Amino acid sequence: MSLTFAGIGDGMSVLTSGYAYRADMRSIGLGQSIAVAMAVGGLGWGLAANGAVTAMVLILLAQIIFLVAAAWRVLLILVSLRLAPDPESAPELPRYTVLAALLDEAEILPQLVERLDAIDYPRNRLEGFLLLEAHDHPTLDAAARCRLPAWLKLFVVPPGVPRTKPAALNAGLAVASGALLTVYDAEDDPDPQQLREAVARFAADPTGRLATLQAPLRIRLPAGSERSFIGRQFAVEYAALFEVTLPAMARLGFPFPLGGTSNHFRVRALRAVGGWDAHNVTEDADLGFRLWRSGYRLGTLRRPTYETPPCEMIDWLPQRTRWLKGFMQTWGVHTRSPAGLGWRGCLSLTMTLGLSLLAAVAHAPSLAWLIATIAISTVAGLPPEAPRFALAVLVVGLASAWLNGKIGARRAGVPYTAADMIVAPAYWSLLTLAFGHAVWRLAAAPFAWDKTRHRCDPAIEIAAQAEAEAGREAA
Repeated sequence: MSLTFAGIGDGMSVLTSGYAYRADMRSIGLGQSIAVAMAVGGLGWGLAANGAVTAMVLILLAQIIFLVAAAWRVLLILVSLRLAPDPESAPELPRYTVLAALLDEAEILPQLVERLDAIDYPRNRLEGFLLLEAHDHPTLDAAARCRLPAWLKLFVVPPGVPRTKPAALNAGLAVASGALLTVYDAEDDPDPQQLREAVARFAADPTGRLATLQAPLRIRLPAGSERSFIGRQFAVEYAALFEVTLPAMARLGFPFPLGGTSNHFRVRALRAVGGWDAHNVTEDADLGFRLWRSGYRLGTLRRPTYETPPCEMIDWLPQRTRWLKGFMQTWGVHTRSPAGLGWRGCLSLTMTLGLSLLAAVAHAPSLAWLIATIAISTVAGLPPEAPRFALAVLVVGLASAWLNGKIGARRAGVPYTAADMIVAPAYWSLLTLAFGHAVWRLAAAPFAWDKTRHRCDPAIEIAAQAEAEAGREAA
């Protein structure tokens, strides 16, 4: 089989501008680092000078933050109850570009090709690029053995730094000929009608300011992992985000951090903001706010993309570390000029990335405080006592988080039992571990990409084996 490689030509010239592409604005700046250091130093001084008062102030601040987060969740739940009406089918289907950036994905590439070929869209108006790295010989060899549909081509990304997913996507964007473009990850299984829904929603926007649409990402637990603690909690976390939070924020007309896959863009808008920030390890989160800065709007879709979760700690921790590190980068970039976001953008940045970072810091200490209070009271033979306000905050915070997860899980069709709810705080506490690791990674290797390993869906393998065995028996 002969391989078809796309050339990059002069198309990269369209990606030389954009808010986050200035070299001095790629992450947390010197002034911001000094401010953080002063805050940490002030905290240390306060604890040393008067630990009791400082601890009380910190606890009060944490309680206020938890209450604000709970109120925000309830608001989003209420807003998400009113779904946007389905758009009418678009009278015309424009040319559509599909990009998939792959690195060390030899195992899963055939599965991805099969799923992409199931997309329901006219083949003469569809183009796709599998973006491969020149040094990734196993994936290149797997691609050479794969029978690709005529509309899907291999694209070897020119060598250079940084060697990241957004850098590869920018290379694909440079040669994209579609009016619309979407991004998929190696493990994705998109709804075949997803592109048609995106076309209809873009066509229903008379202003042309709708720049991107986020499809819901739904977790499908692989066979044999139904009892995985991390897998089940991850599935509910995704359900709350993509089935409740993001649709509600779109309904309110707020910007939001995009997911790393199944984003659908107007190509002209994407090029106008300079594509993806190749140095940001959560380029999707940054891009959502950068589009907003340029006057564009964001929306959501209903037709999902299915993914498999990181069911083991060895896979989950690097992924979550990268996300939190990228959130810090994005926060650092966009808080340098908050006026450009407007009040909606500032509120959204605070309630998404800001709260995510604060929650990651607070979850484990909060759980430790609760366990210590109960343990000390038990040893002393006394009933556990805690300030009523603290208990009220705890109850309200837990109830809003559980309700958010329960509604999202029901919409996504993922399990969320009473047992899952009880152990959820233990999962949330793991975020504190990931946060500590993210801080270290941000200081030591700010632009290094900690890749998530993707594995072939066991259900696909089982089905393929059964089909092969049936064929042998028939022969």
